[in-house]
Amino acid sequence: MLSARSASRGTRWPHSPRVPLSRSPAGFTGWAHLTEVDPDEEVQGEIHLRLEVLPGARGCRLRCSVLEARDLAPKDRNGASDPFVRVRYNGQTRESSVVKKSCYPRWNETFEFELEEGSTEVLCVEAWDWDLVSRNDFLGKVVVNVQRVRAAEQEEGWFRLQPDQSKNQRAEGNLGSLQLEVRLRDETVLPSSCYQPLVQLLCREVKLGTQGPGQLIPVIEETTSTECRQEVATNLLKLFLGQGLAKEFLDLLFQLELGRTSEANTLFRSNSLASKSMESFLKVAGMRYLHGVLGPIIDRVFEEKKYVELDPSKVEVKDVGCSRLHRPQSEAEVLEQSAQTLRAHLGALLSALCRSVRACPAVLRATFRQLFQRVRERFPGTQHENVPFIAVTSFLCLRFFSPAIMSPKLFHLRDRHADARTSRTLLLLAKAVQNVGNMDTPVARAKEAWMEPLQPTVRQGVAQLKDFITKLVDIGEKEELDLQRTLSLQAPLVKEGPLFIHRTKGKGPLASFSFKKLHFSLTTEALSFAKTPSSKKSIFIKLANVCAAEKVEEKSFGSSHVMQVIYTDDVGQLQTAYLQCKCVNELNQWLSALRKVSINNTGLLGSYHPGVFRGDKWSCCHQKDRTDRGCDKTRSRVTLQEWNDPLDHDLEAQLIYRHLLSVEAMLWEKHRELSRTSETGTVPAGPGKGRFLPAGTLLGGWGAVGTLPAALTAPLPPAPEDPLVALLGVLQDLRVSHSFS
Repeated sequence: MLSARSASRGTRWPHSPRVPLSRSPAGFTGWAHLTEVDPDEEVQGEIHLRLEVLPGARGCRLRCSVLEARDLAPKDRNGASDPFVRVRYNGQTRESSVVKKSCYPRWNETFEFELEEGSTEVLCVEAWDWDLVSRNDFLGKVVVNVQRVRAAEQEEGWFRLQPDQSKNQRAEGNLGSLQLEVRLRDETVLPSSCYQPLVQLLCREVKLGTQGPGQLIPVIEETTSTECRQEVATNLLKLFLGQGLAKEFLDLLFQLELGRTSEANTLFRSNSLASKSMESFLKVAGMRYLHGVLGPIIDRVFEEKKYVELDPSKVEVKDVGCSRLHRPQSEAEVLEQSAQTLRAHLGALLSALCRSVRACPAVLRATFRQLFQRVRERFPGTQHENVPFIAVTSFLCLRFFSPAIMSPKLFHLRDRHADARTSRTLLLLAKAVQNVGNMDTPVARAKEAWMEPLQPTVRQGVAQLKDFITKLVDIGEKEELDLQRTLSLQAPLVKEGPLFIHRTKGKGPLASFSFKKLHFSLTTEALSFAKTPSSKKSIFIKLANVCAAEKVEEKSFGSSHVMQVIYTDDVGQLQTAYLQCKCVNELNQWLSALRKVSINNTGLLGSYHPGVFRGDKWSCCHQKDRTDRGCDKTRSRVTLQEWNDPLDHDLEAQLIYRHLLSVEAMLWEKHRELSRTSETGTVPAGPGKGRFLPAGTLLGGWGAVGTLPAALTAPLPPAPEDPLVALLGVLQDLRVSHSFS
């Protein structure tokens, strides 16, 4: 359940968010009224029931076996509940025993009721949290149609607990509203062989570049709306990055953009596919580089918390001095001190950037070199001598460093958003970086004249930046190959950061103070740790041995930010490592990253214990057998989708296919338009005509549609004269493959 809460009053998205979501399967966008929280509506978890109708001497009997429950809402201060079950039927009520301190109780109790002929009563199973002093807390209920059970004679399974909606709903709108945007996605990813025709068709065009006959990339850009262009650009970039063609893909986009740009000052200023793809590329390939250069400066700004303002219309005069010698600080003094602070930050940033040439990843340097050369070829002459530099800085400064300075939390540079004072300092620093990136043009200076105090540092920074870019793009073919070969030998980094590892001793975990802080690094091969980020790393868990990555109950260690990694050791025995994160966002990111890199492991578990084995029993379900089957189901496929996700070639191909399928009608229209301009072209019937071209015919004998998906494993034939027709055929084949899955 998705709900929006207020810590002070207790407000929520009204009623059940499943209602608006069920009406809009693709998601929900709009304003939702906040209402006061009804504790009887805030429920979670499932209950395991077995329902039977048994014949008897006096008539039929209804037997309800309450077996167990999982993931119940924690209602007590210890992070758990004391659950019991109340079963109601035809005016009769039965209650189970209370299971103390557990959100995963096991009752295994049976209740029987006499069934009346023709009765339309329902069976209601309610879960409650028992309290000695205050009233019991409602945990959820299940309502069962008895007539359905009578017809089936027996029914067993897990039932989701539902809120109590018998009360009149409260009036909406008096507590304000919250604007929400929720998107739901359910993807069916086919085997790799099914996507090979699509991947190879796109890769062929990228390899040929603008010299080949293909026009797929421009057509994809033309048929992609502005709203989803960033998502499509990210998917394409990740796909080609996985194929080792990221530089070639971006180079093709550079050429296409340069071919339709006549004015140098408008180059890469629009939200084109080239601009969006380069943004994604910098985030995927350059995030560690960004952290190394920008991290210390951002930390200094947050720690100093100085008041900084350059705009005279926004200056706040403060009292300065000590003891009883306070005097008002003049506006000129505030502006001068602010300029000094910003000059120091900007100078430190530019110095760090100039020293970072060799720290910049090889694939970034090679891409920037290609961009620099293409722009210089397109705009030669002394009047355009700054244009190649501005092309590089338009991405490096304007679309990478400046956004990270303004919103460091979004780039994982800080754990929390900045306060108002720090945000203003960051904004002014970002503006200064933009002026340097624009090569200190007169237009930029005239826009905000009050930035003039920074001009000496900006002019010096322009010279430093040009020298840096000259060195950055000065990379030979041999050096590029050597650097890429070195990188290919290293497992790509997925996530890193500090975690607290919990040491175990004797029969069970120690108290929470036994957590030890270490720096962890997650790659596609292993989870490693070290004392500091720069010290030598030791392998902690090999990724091939991971069986599950799940949350731990709050009551286990007194913290809600603990996760467990279940893995097999060298002798094949299951072991569990408990790692504590600093916040819930970090917890979700680590769980997501661990699940993604181990999602194809053969030994993944279907269930686990969300508690710990302390003393002689599990804290979650109170079972006394340490090897007992887990009381909750694992969530190996519940992950986040972020720009820094590990590469999943099949998923990216599926997302591209889904997008192309959504614009298929436009692709057909584009093909008919191109066909009308060709002397020999024929116009095939599109999806609107009710029939499709045979894929085997389009792609040179891949096989009949009826033999899919095996036909898709055949080698790709030579490219047809019309790649767009081939693309439409591939979409048709994938549609058939999905119908088989």
